[in-house]
Amino acid sequence: MSTFRDLKIWQKSMKLVSNIYTETQNFPKEEIYGLTSQIRRASISIPSNIAEGYGREGKNDYLKFLNIAISSLFELQTQLEIGKNLDFLKEENFNLLFEDTREIERMLSSFIKTIKASN
Repeated sequence: MSTFRDLKIWQKSMKLVSNIYTETQNFPKEEIYGLTSQIRRASISIPSNIAEGYGREGKNDYLKFLNIAISSLFELQTQLEIGKNLDFLKEENFNLLFEDTREIERMLSSFIKTIKASN
């Protein structure tokens, strides 16, 4: 692997960001500085921290950024549920986005365990 762009988890996270932006275009305009902004920033934070951690020296720094990425993912999952509860997201669209976040969660958790176990 030569760059963070080769990581499947980064690629899936980037696709999620695009999907989040597409879906939040339908949120109420009064939420542009509220929930819409929060959801977008949390989604952007996931691949950004994966990339930033990749560029750091040492396993501990890398793990720190991967843990920030997974924390942002949990934040995003919560915000998506809020959007669904407020009827900003249709159930079907919520389910698709949430399943994408769950897949990334599993991948990140596994990646973190792998990094921790490496010498």
